[in-house]
Amino acid sequence: MSEDLNSTIVEQGACPHKGCGSSDAYTLYADGHTKCYSCNRQTFPQRKVELNPYKVSGEIVSALFERKLTKQTAEKFGTTVVGYGTDNYTHRYKYVDENGSKVATKTRRIKDKAFGCEGNLHSAILYGQQLFKKGGKYVTICEGEVDAMSVYQMLGKKYPNSPCVSVKSGASSAKKSVKDNFEFLDSFENVVLCFDNDEAGKQASEEVAQLFSPKKCRVITLELNDPSAYLVEQKEAEFIRSWWNAEPYTPAGIVNLQKLGEDLFKDEDVYSCPFPWSDLNESTYGMRGKELITFTSGAGMGKSSIVRELMHHLLLNTKDNIGVLALEESIKNTALSIMSVSANARLYIKEIRDKYSLKELKKWQDETVNTGRFYAFDHFGSIGNDEILSRVRFMAQALDCKWIIIDHLSIIVSGQEVDDERKTIDVIMSKLRSIVEQTGVGMLLVSHLRRPQGDKDFNDGREVSLGHLRGSASIAQLSDSVIALERDQQASDERLAHTLKVRVLKNRYCGTLGVACHLFYDKNTGRLKQVDNPFLEGADQDAIYEGAF
Repeated sequence: MSEDLNSTIVEQGACPHKGCGSSDAYTLYADGHTKCYSCNRQTFPQRKVELNPYKVSGEIVSALFERKLTKQTAEKFGTTVVGYGTDNYTHRYKYVDENGSKVATKTRRIKDKAFGCEGNLHSAILYGQQLFKKGGKYVTICEGEVDAMSVYQMLGKKYPNSPCVSVKSGASSAKKSVKDNFEFLDSFENVVLCFDNDEAGKQASEEVAQLFSPKKCRVITLELNDPSAYLVEQKEAEFIRSWWNAEPYTPAGIVNLQKLGEDLFKDEDVYSCPFPWSDLNESTYGMRGKELITFTSGAGMGKSSIVRELMHHLLLNTKDNIGVLALEESIKNTALSIMSVSANARLYIKEIRDKYSLKELKKWQDETVNTGRFYAFDHFGSIGNDEILSRVRFMAQALDCKWIIIDHLSIIVSGQEVDDERKTIDVIMSKLRSIVEQTGVGMLLVSHLRRPQGDKDFNDGREVSLGHLRGSASIAQLSDSVIALERDQQASDERLAHTLKVRVLKNRYCGTLGVACHLFYDKNTGRLKQVDNPFLEGADQDAIYEGAF
């Protein structure tokens, strides 16, 4: 020994004696005696304390003072130390095989937490496994050697010789370590998982628990980072409570509804906006964040008009940013389309736009796009799936767009050279659905219909069904709502030829299906207005259309 143990300080901290209150004067020495330099109280061990390995160069068995592990615990697990009191102070953890023969030693240098391994760790059983017989009530699995010894020592005060083991190489090895020693662990009635309180530890708990039969595993919920921290901070009683309160493992996503309590009646933080048309709201209760709503129809049936109305309506009825990916038009056309609703004029047509002064046009520009709440995708040429999806995600996450409009899905696929259109749409829809779930945006998607069989076309007013969606069943499956537009473009009455039937084909929110409303398109203003059903037998069509605008 190069230094007197009576003067070698092991630890300093708060004084435990009542009435003192010092936070740093209480001192523990290597020979086991203590002294508080604030209140001058001293304590001495009742028996002769064996030499502690301060400044000892060789490998010896000793208490691990910095982790508050006793010599008895270290000796039981075969843990030794080298260079105690020096910069090279290192723990050495002994691993054995099924026959009890030493096959490997893991090392951990305390100064820089550097790990090493000597021998063949692959052939070893779990750390500490050789100390306990198969069978019994409980076995606790930890993520590291110090944690296993800490749990053993803490439980030992009330439950001596409780089986505690550790996986061989941290959380990443947990599943394999357990599988390799499954017979031993499965022999116990209960397997208690006590991994670190971090993402890696939680994932390891999930993976390990699934190896066992239902109700076999219990998972400890820790407030501190790991079991060793409870021993160091002298919170053994709290750890034992957590150990006893460990709940049976339940796979992620499965929750006992009893746990909802009063949270069941608290509204989720999901924003919503009504549609511009009251009858459609009666069927759907409007649009909501975290929903994907698909609009579909035949060619030239009014999808663009619907999109224009919805963009402008969201501007007036929310304070949210709005993202637009209009893939068949330029961003100038998108801006003019939004302004057209405000102007009650089809400004996207040059000949109509030329009828208005620059001052009038700027007024409508200020009312709409100059609010700074619209973001559009300025695209050109062929567009890849990943490029479009990255723009959608950027709008949602970086630009805080709460509503995103994509017009339309079919052009994303048609603009690419793909061998399997259905599979491509499946992939796109799946990724769009994920973005909706992850970001909480409300997404309005336009999709085309496949060409129908038979004599009657959609342009003749044919009724639309989910089976008519072009390309893939995933459009219907992954959408929260599907809304179809029907119109007989060849109707002899021009007013009927410009009246849309708005049919709800899917409605996950409340289930109401069928024709929700009728919208009359005024070709002079480019606007859509809800009207009563003009197709009913005996309907007074003159009264219905009179004063529509």
